[in-house]
Amino acid sequence: QVQLVESGGGLVQAGGSLRLSCAASGNTFGINTMGWYRQAPGKQRELVAFITNGGSTNYADSVQGRFTISRDNAKNTVYLQMNRLKPDDTAVYYCYVPPSLLLGYLEFWGQGTLVTVSP
Repeated sequence: QVQLVESGGGLVQAGGSLRLSCAASGNTFGINTMGWYRQAPGKQRELVAFITNGGSTNYADSVQGRFTISRDNAKNTVYLQMNRLKPDDTAVYYCYVPPSLLLGYLEFWGQGTLVTVSP
């Protein structure tokens, strides 16, 4: 099993920055790709970014150029650096580990951390 603990959410003004962290524990050897999702009130859940164990990254068009996903494999931690934040970025952000062979094709989610961007 894998446990994901998120931190770093809070209230920030538009144009500001925030860094989210997600620390993994348990069967961390089974983790390859990690990612971040978000869900705003009344909106669809969307994939924000993901990163492979080798460091390849992908971003949603809405955050491209503003957000950066990274990881520290020694600490089993993934980060989401969010810059030039907009009110539309307000959402609950969830850390995510997709199904894989080593994890028995189970998926794992963090508890969520709220990011609020004021205009």
